[in-house]
Amino acid sequence: MAQQQVPALPVAENLHAMPIVVDFSGGLEMLFSDQKRHKLAIPIKDQDGKSVTVAFLIEYLCENIMKDSRKELFVLDGHLRPGILCLINDADWELEGEEGYKLQSGDNILFVSTLHGG
Repeated sequence: MAQQQVPALPVAENLHAMPIVVDFSGGLEMLFSDQKRHKLAIPIKDQDGKSVTVAFLIEYLCENIMKDSRKELFVLDGHLRPGILCLINDADWELEGEEGYKLQSGDNILFVSTLHGG
């Protein structure tokens, strides 16, 4: 009697990355190659092995996605600059834990500048 072959399970392309979408509006897109939407695959863990948070994402964006040298227009003292709103899946980040929110696969993060020159 021949043994039946069990089909192999599909393997995820990258078990160490998580897909998220990051959008920029209100002029912030100019800091990110004039691109409003970025579909990213970010690490699922930070350098300490902890789940990644919005704070990690902000640093990741500055180091890996931002092409403009004027990082101070996005961050101030290592935190999101005052005057920039952040929505996590269409909810104010204040309701979600702000920079401490643990990112999840499929999250949509929107950064909107409320600062305008005059």
